[in-house]
Amino acid sequence: MKKILIISTFLIPLLGFSSCSSNSRTEQTQSVNDSNYMDKSDSFWKSRLNDEQYYVLREKGTEKPFTGKFLFHKDSGNYTCGACGYALFSSDRKFDAHCGWPSFDEEISGGRIIQKRDRSHGMDRIEIMCARCGGHLGHLFDDGPTSTGKRYCVNSLSLSFEPYKQMRSDTLVIGGGCFWCTEAIYERLSGVQSVHSGYAGGSIPSPTYEIVSSGKSGYAEVIEVVFNPDSISLYDLYKIFFSTHNPTTLNRQGADVGTQYRSAIFYRNIEQKETASKIIKELDSAEVFDSPIVTSLEEYTKFYPAEISHQDYYKLNPDKGYCRAVILPKVEKFEKVFKKYLKK
Repeated sequence: MKKILIISTFLIPLLGFSSCSSNSRTEQTQSVNDSNYMDKSDSFWKSRLNDEQYYVLREKGTEKPFTGKFLFHKDSGNYTCGACGYALFSSDRKFDAHCGWPSFDEEISGGRIIQKRDRSHGMDRIEIMCARCGGHLGHLFDDGPTSTGKRYCVNSLSLSFEPYKQMRSDTLVIGGGCFWCTEAIYERLSGVQSVHSGYAGGSIPSPTYEIVSSGKSGYAEVIEVVFNPDSISLYDLYKIFFSTHNPTTLNRQGADVGTQYRSAIFYRNIEQKETASKIIKELDSAEVFDSPIVTSLEEYTKFYPAEISHQDYYKLNPDKGYCRAVILPKVEKFEKVFKKYLKK
């Protein structure tokens, strides 16, 4: 009884969280790139990059071969865009091409790299650019020695490096309506290593936002949360999940209606399923909500990352009307109640 009362007291202050509005979301989606890194001015990049980086990343220059700091770099981690920090390549996809520049056979996940035909300097090549900021990386060739047959030839000046942290990690996939909102909350949690918006629960290969928005694909808007179980428990992640959306409305969060907005947990193992079942039973028994919880427990099959324009949406667009009216109030309430869970 004491445990149930603690849960009830913990959750009640959060039930008034504002929900997403489908109309305002549609309007925001149409202008999702208005204020992201693609629109930054030359003066912004000149203040952010040194002269050599600006020459390569913004003026499509090329560093001299065999001079880059990452050419013979062997550490384990992710290579990120030197301009905006977007993760592009992992160290396990790097190889020595003996060409004078760092080379990779595959991007870290689909949609990270933009390809464009480049006929400059009397050559016909494929230019590669960061999909988040448009920064010039190098060129793509079809002469790679691995199974992909690709060689992403990249300037070291276009890259930064983030070493892998020596810590345990686990992955949780959950859907609580608008993924912009859930992403903004979970990326603030201490112990959470990464959060990506995407789709799960359907069967159509490589779903798009348009397909999922139809409500007929079987997919739900979800987030993929990679976390360190030594820093934050699965139980606490679920507790936050049930506290920051309404798990009692079937296929609906506020004005957002459809199966794509269902409350769902896509469990990856028996521990995730049993822990979710336990907390749902506790909350229903304590009658924390006016109606029974309808959150579905679905076996995880595959997670598809959403389009680039949907990743880090609140972080990149804090002044958007939707962010200020819907996400900001939710985040502020979350930070007050879950203060001890926040990243420092």
